[in-house]
Amino acid sequence: MDHEAYMRMALELAREAAENGEVPVGCVIADADGRVIGRGRNRREETGDATAHAEIEAIREAGETLGSWRLDGCTLYVTLEPCPMCAGAIINARVPALVYGAADAVSGSCGSVIDLFFERYGHHPQVLGGVLAEEAAALLRSFFSALR
Repeated sequence: MDHEAYMRMALELAREAAENGEVPVGCVIADADGRVIGRGRNRREETGDATAHAEIEAIREAGETLGSWRLDGCTLYVTLEPCPMCAGAIINARVPALVYGAADAVSGSCGSVIDLFFERYGHHPQVLGGVLAEEAAALLRSFFSALR
């Protein structure tokens, strides 16, 4: 799979989130054939729902597309290292591979603050961080600097 191509799709969703006043995080999920089966972007402000993270939206859509909560054979691409809630959802959905852009020193749960994937859970996805990290980080910096 071309990790950068999928991450660019996720970055487009992150830009859409920013345009709607949301923290710019986007996510896509591709199946084993490379078909995008789930998309999501942050929508916490829009929905008033603390769980409306990009990964959660994409996991829900992918499950609907597949007709199963198990996302076997899929790869999740997200622009920012997942938080504890999203890392837990990745574990629970049995996503075998995670690719993220920028690290998150505040709530990153794939190594920056804690690595939930090394705990004694029954599922341990492969993780690749840093794909288009500078572009993802620049989008976040720009968003937060505009708020100040």
